[in-house]
Amino acid sequence: MTNAPNQDPSIREDIQGVSRRSFLRRSALGGTAAAAGMLAAPAVLAQAPLIMKMQTSWPASDVWQEMAGQYATRVEEMSGGRLKVDLLPAGAVVAPFQVLDAVNDGVLDAAHSVSAYWYGKNKAASLFGTGPVFGGNPTTMLSWFYQGGGRELYNELTQEVMGLDVVGMLGFPMPAQPFGWFKEPVESVADIQGLKYRTVGLAADLMQSMGMSVSQLPGGEIVPAMERGVIDAFEFNNPTSDRRFGAQDVAEYYYLGSYHQASEAFEFLFNRSFLEDLDDSLRSIVLYAVESASTANTALALDNYSRDLQELQNNDGVKVRNTPQEIQLAQLEAWKELITVLEEDPFMKKILDSQRSWVERVAYYELLNSPDYKLAYNYFFPGKLPA
Repeated sequence: MTNAPNQDPSIREDIQGVSRRSFLRRSALGGTAAAAGMLAAPAVLAQAPLIMKMQTSWPASDVWQEMAGQYATRVEEMSGGRLKVDLLPAGAVVAPFQVLDAVNDGVLDAAHSVSAYWYGKNKAASLFGTGPVFGGNPTTMLSWFYQGGGRELYNELTQEVMGLDVVGMLGFPMPAQPFGWFKEPVESVADIQGLKYRTVGLAADLMQSMGMSVSQLPGGEIVPAMERGVIDAFEFNNPTSDRRFGAQDVAEYYYLGSYHQASEAFEFLFNRSFLEDLDDSLRSIVLYAVESASTANTALALDNYSRDLQELQNNDGVKVRNTPQEIQLAQLEAWKELITVLEEDPFMKKILDSQRSWVERVAYYELLNSPDYKLAYNYFFPGKLPA
């Protein structure tokens, strides 16, 4: 395989790694027999597209299923139709939280999810999506994955610590997640004490430590749980997903801006044996399409999220508010205490040290270099933002 000079080193390493394993695997079959088989194969078979079975963790109606579709479209078009993606919604083959196992076992070739959904297998999973972020924004943290050593640590976790037969990538720096939906206003930490609240990953530990009773539920189960009184409040991710599954029908107050999940990205999981069986060009397309879809996902998200936030306010009667600073400061304090506990595990500390070092340097530049965008917005659109 010839390496293009501008190939990303971390992705190139994965491509080369599976290429070497694939070469050895194919060689073991016997060159003569393999060559004879290729000569005997009808030409029509050589033209038949390969199928990649990919399930998401999202309902068919969710905007995230559309974002997974953006990835599938790019794979199919860049491959010239040689590779087709059989894109399935949550539950088509396995439950939303079970896609990692299905990819590892070869039941699925690929999955589109978030790493916090397998937090129950290893808490370190959540650090690749819903960790403390240390003041970095979503782009800062996704950049850590590709340039700051995060990808190598992810591979160490999945392939060495857990012994999984998967290759994973992250894409789409998600906007910070809202604190969520409440039936009554919350103005202080005292107001959230004892509330039964839905979140996932390390955010569950965080909010539990702040006095909430936390349940980890897939998105499709949230509204029924609110209707039955199983939970009192919840967050999922964004105005579009929330509005589509009917959050506005079960809660009136929507609080934006929170540190409980201030950065996350989609997780693209691939069965390693499936990748090994692809030729070099298709393997490159499958992996690099994650980066391509990330840009498309960002544009689609900003368009939809902003429009649906206005719909929630203007048409659905939802009271949209900023999360009170008292609660945000309490979240930071809770993260500080939780980090101390997490770092008792040497591998967790290794990840957190890497993130902290990256954010200290990179966010320093980002924050020092950023103009006050709020000042500019208020200058051109006075009175729009809440005081």
